[in-house]
Amino acid sequence: MFNQLLTIALAASLALGDPIKKVDKCGTRISPEEKAAAEARFQANAVTSLTNKATIDVYWHVIYAGDALEEGNITDSQIADQIAVLNHDYGPTGLSFNHVNTSRTLNADWFNSASPDTGEERDMKTALRVGGVADINVYSVGFTDEYGLLGYSVFPDSYESDPIEDGLVIFYASLPGGSMLGYNGGQTFTHELGHWLGLYHTFEGGCGSPGDYVDDTPPEDSPSTGCPRSRDTCGDKIADPIHNYMDYGTDACMTEWTPGQIARIFSQIATYRGI
Repeated sequence: MFNQLLTIALAASLALGDPIKKVDKCGTRISPEEKAAAEARFQANAVTSLTNKATIDVYWHVIYAGDALEEGNITDSQIADQIAVLNHDYGPTGLSFNHVNTSRTLNADWFNSASPDTGEERDMKTALRVGGVADINVYSVGFTDEYGLLGYSVFPDSYESDPIEDGLVIFYASLPGGSMLGYNGGQTFTHELGHWLGLYHTFEGGCGSPGDYVDDTPPEDSPSTGCPRSRDTCGDKIADPIHNYMDYGTDACMTEWTPGQIARIFSQIATYRGI
């Protein structure tokens, strides 16, 4: 079922100082048929948001395998910096984020192996998840047993069927100041949070309609790499949305939301998250 599918962000693990390589930043496995069914349900049940501002609470769960930063033992200042990045990136949308609490769990199995559809991931979330449908739970891990995994999230309509899975999981080295060259500005969280709020990738559906179900995001046939100039993959003389947070650019390239994305976010969270 669509509402049980995870959005999966994939990236090559890069050591600080290595050249930036091509990144398959998100590998969402959603068929056009499943997406169309989900959108039909959304349209049938959509709630119009009565506000254009909201504050969302964030519960952070640090999963680490040892005392070193390389073992996931991120600092409080990195977490504070990431929350600041969220508030900057989502400022134009009217959303803000309040860091409520940080838990720290020493568990090498979860750190190394918590990834989509594994028992370790389920155990981790079952043990640690707090709050309700309107609260974000984020789990920072190492993905050591899953080469290339950068992060993943669920969509808001999945909460009713499986609240334990709700939240997002990110690679600890993608936080501000982390070791993922090109992807250590904190926009991994921004991107994955976009899915938690109900957005698809800008290139969903390629050049055809309905694409990402947002009318004002330019059509895009494939995800961007790095921060390419004058990219027009649909050949329609409309520049690809390479600066959009829901594309695949490097962190420094991601700077924009469209009004349509903002409207969709508020309708999605009013419908599914009661915000």
